[in-house]
Amino acid sequence: MSSAIFQDTYNRDPFYDSQQKVEDDFSSTMRWAVVGSVVSGLVMTIAIVAIVYAIIDCLKKAGTAIPSYARIATRDSDITEEKASNPVNFSSNNEVKIGITPDFPVISESQVEFATMERFLSNMAREKPVRFSPDQLSAFTDNYSTILGSGGFGVVFKGLFPNGVQVAVKVLTSNWDKRVEEQFMAEVGTLGRTYHINLVRLYGFCFDPSMRALVYEYMENGSLDRLLFGENNRDIEWDMLHRIAVQTAKGLAYLHEECERRIIHYDIKPGNVLLDKNLDPKVADFGLAKLFSRESSQNSLMADGRGTPGYAAPEMWKPYPVTHKCDVYSFGMLLFEVVGRRRNFDDSLSESRTWLPRWTWEMYENNELPVMLSLCGITEKDRDKAEKMAMVALLCIQYLPEARPLMSNVVQMLEGSKEITPPSFPFQQHSPIPNITGGSETNSEWNTSSGTTISKQIQSNRGSQAICEIELAGL
Repeated sequence: MSSAIFQDTYNRDPFYDSQQKVEDDFSSTMRWAVVGSVVSGLVMTIAIVAIVYAIIDCLKKAGTAIPSYARIATRDSDITEEKASNPVNFSSNNEVKIGITPDFPVISESQVEFATMERFLSNMAREKPVRFSPDQLSAFTDNYSTILGSGGFGVVFKGLFPNGVQVAVKVLTSNWDKRVEEQFMAEVGTLGRTYHINLVRLYGFCFDPSMRALVYEYMENGSLDRLLFGENNRDIEWDMLHRIAVQTAKGLAYLHEECERRIIHYDIKPGNVLLDKNLDPKVADFGLAKLFSRESSQNSLMADGRGTPGYAAPEMWKPYPVTHKCDVYSFGMLLFEVVGRRRNFDDSLSESRTWLPRWTWEMYENNELPVMLSLCGITEKDRDKAEKMAMVALLCIQYLPEARPLMSNVVQMLEGSKEITPPSFPFQQHSPIPNITGGSETNSEWNTSSGTTISKQIQSNRGSQAICEIELAGL
């Protein structure tokens, strides 16, 4: 009896009822939490599957939009069999295979396999030149049917890659020796990895016992000299000429100051500045390269009369080492021709105007530069930029290399972001040239003073730092 009463009293205890209620609520909450977690997991799984499916579907659609000659094969069956009739198949040393029909058909009908243009284009994307075979170059150029130009180092032919990209194929002369072969390979190995919007792109090369060739991008509007000296040169807008000058300077500044190894062109002139379809300039004709250290005296390279007379710096014709400032001098000579839209030397004009650089200096010295610019056909609205360009040209052709500005400073002065310092008289080299082998007192004095001073100035400017340079003799 007492036990039953105790049990009834315990069951009606308020504390017990409260504890039981808390336990029931907790159990209910946990059940709903588990249900919510399961539902959330299912929703997230479905969402992830849907996103992955959508991505795969988009990639498949994008893949079908890529031309067959540019697709990446993902399995062996993707490497299709030859469908063109009697195609000619090549294989280069880096396993680039190209199928081209003998009559060089329209690109949309070309059958190109996996290892063809896709690998070729990926190589170019990594800025590595591709090695082509002679048969490939023959196919690209339609058996060398279209000649673009020729010179002492070879003939340039127009070509076409199977993906529709036009190229210029320079087939070099067959008169080769081991030294030239080494320089050729140095150019390909280094310049092929050098890229700038104002440098002509090197796509690849051929180095074969029967042929050596370089494959460059094709420039639709030819060289700058055709634009400057053609019949319709007065129709060219000055703003366009100014833009060409600035962009050319940027290309040279990249070669001199931004490359891992400095590059000296040695032959800057309007004929070696090419223009694309938009008339954007690109420095071309880099020639044959070799590496050397300026710190090593036995590797100091003498110019040996390289370059083009009329554009080459004075030190190019003297027994002194040559720095990158020789390119600055040549660029200055190019600027005069941009300003005047004429060649620097024209003996059909009056004596005072025959040589444009000297005439520019005389007019500048007499504060008559605006008169000269007017005679060159430059209107009032363009006169300020043209006057700055003429002054920059005078700075670039200073006799001593160290007096010439860096190409990066030239860019800034042409763009107007840097003040132009007044140029000094730049024509010391046109004083009477002494006979340094003679015994006259005058010659002896020149040989022991002026000549020694110039030599010391040039060489002291070179020995201060050990910089490897790639020296390029223009083609």
